[in-house]
Amino acid sequence: MADVLTIGDSDFQKQVLDSQQPVLVDFWATWCAPCRAIAPSVEALSAQYKGQVTFAKLDIDLNQDTPQKYGIRSLPTLLLFKGGKVVDQIVGAVPMSRIEDVVRKNL
Repeated sequence: MADVLTIGDSDFQKQVLDSQQPVLVDFWATWCAPCRAIAPSVEALSAQYKGQVTFAKLDIDLNQDTPQKYGIRSLPTLLLFKGGKVVDQIVGAVPMSRIEDVVRKNL
């Protein structure tokens, strides 16, 4: 988990919207089993794409403003931000290859 940032509403602007590189944000919750299922994939990809893409996790129970702003209704939801805008999204537990496709496409 060393390469995955834990972010919240307070530092979302700085860590995600102002980032110079693409940022994949994993919106999750502790009670969400599919979120736990994709966590190892997100962690593996964060190591693989270190320096090219920032990977971050945002707990929706502790931070409600950001998920509300982006209309997060299902978990897990992964949003890929580039230049401060959402350029791609994945909803639900998907294979690591699907997450990697989205990351690679937006490098």
